[in-house]
Amino acid sequence: MKKLIIVLSVFLAAHTLGFAQTKTETSKKEAQTKTIYTCPMHSEVVSEKEGKCPKCGMELVKKNQIKASAEKIYVCTMCKGVTSKKPGKCPKCGMDLTLKEGKPEHNH
Repeated sequence: MKKLIIVLSVFLAAHTLGFAQTKTETSKKEAQTKTIYTCPMHSEVVSEKEGKCPKCGMELVKKNQIKASAEKIYVCTMCKGVTSKKPGKCPKCGMDLTLKEGKPEHNH
C-alpha cells in the first residue's frame, strides 16, 4: 500500500510540474506576440490597439519603435544648420522642427 501511495504521489507531482511548465511557455509566447502601442511624446499613454494619443492626437507606435524614433534628427526648414534630437521649435525663427525624412512633428 505504501508503494502505491508513493507511486501515485510521484506521478501527481510530475504531472503537475509538466502542466505548470507548459502553461509558463504558453504565457511567454502570448507576451511575445502581444503588441503594445504608446505615444512617442507621452510614454504614460499605453494601448493594446493602434490609434491616436488622447492627449496630443499623434499616432500611437509600437513600443519597440520608440527607440528608433528617438534616434531621428529634427531640422528647421528655414534655418540651415539647426538640428535637434527632439521635436520642438527652432530657436532662431520659432518654426516647428520637422523630421529629416520630411515628416512634420508637432510640439505639444
